[in-house]
Amino acid sequence: MANERRIVLTGGGTAGHVVPHLAIIPYLQRSGWQIDYIGIANGVEQRLITEIGIPFHGITSGKLRRYFSWQNFSDVIKVTIGCWQALRLLHRLKPKIVFSKGGYVSVPVAFAAFLLRIKLVTHESDLTPGLATRIIAKFADEVWLAFAVTQRYLQHRQCACIGIPIRDSLRHGNRQRGRELCQFRTERRTLMIIGGSLGSQRINTVVNTIIYQLLEHYQVIHIVGVGNKPSLSHSRYCAFTFVTEGFNHLLASADLVISRAGANCIFEFLALQKPMLLVPLDAGSRGDQIANANYFEKHGLAKVLAEKKLTGDAMLAKVRELDQQSAEMVAKQKTSRLVGENVAIVNRLARLAERHGG
Repeated sequence: MANERRIVLTGGGTAGHVVPHLAIIPYLQRSGWQIDYIGIANGVEQRLITEIGIPFHGITSGKLRRYFSWQNFSDVIKVTIGCWQALRLLHRLKPKIVFSKGGYVSVPVAFAAFLLRIKLVTHESDLTPGLATRIIAKFADEVWLAFAVTQRYLQHRQCACIGIPIRDSLRHGNRQRGRELCQFRTERRTLMIIGGSLGSQRINTVVNTIIYQLLEHYQVIHIVGVGNKPSLSHSRYCAFTFVTEGFNHLLASADLVISRAGANCIFEFLALQKPMLLVPLDAGSRGDQIANANYFEKHGLAKVLAEKKLTGDAMLAKVRELDQQSAEMVAKQKTSRLVGENVAIVNRLARLAERHGG
């Protein structure tokens, strides 16, 4: 018999598949849910989840590829093993519902939930669904989306646009505290540049060529990424390799943001009403960031600079344009309904679990 208040969360491979879970976990806990997490053993999800004291269960899973690779053959075996491991785990845990945030590790868990007739919800953050979501949607009771237009790619009978849950900590950043962390002493506007947890070598290189021109007008917070080193020491320039504690304060102090276009980060900027210039990842990607960025630009929520057009002069021109139109962009961001409400998302999970028998 299913545990009436147990939920299994799954998703991983990158932090982007875990962060939305981190946003709703406190709400699940306050609502009395017993939470377990299934992910890749020793993956990024294990570190993020165990840090907050949630029971973590590691399984094996192969990477999903849309192209031919000899590794596809060995990964079929890994996925099969992962399915058996997920079946054993779910049979033992007996959750009322499984909530997937995608990534290849979620496929065996979703398939196991389907076989055991456990209710299954999957959530897609990007405008164009990844391969994992396309597969899981075939088994899911409901598919939740950040963008309503994503439904056209899935054709699922139970799709709902709910936005993306946002971490509460980001909403409690302090602008002055952020300035203190950077030791900024002037009142000029602040530009934050961020390229993801690993940084963006392409963005970093271009920024380095124009940094002194940027510093004529702005204070700059530059998150260069793990393994990269800042190349400048200046009173109006503050660089970090990676930020965990205090990121909410740094973001609160930013007047403008330059970023890649991963769904989680752009929805976070939207929730905090930050004028943003997006440089979507192009080379080696499936195009999800490009679709995200173009949608935001079309609706006046961001400016976009394509990676193939990324030069110092182009970035300077786009930053000036962004600054000039920042008030108009913030006004549109304030009226956007794209950002999800954490309480509503948790309540919807509970209603689904209660509406259907376990």
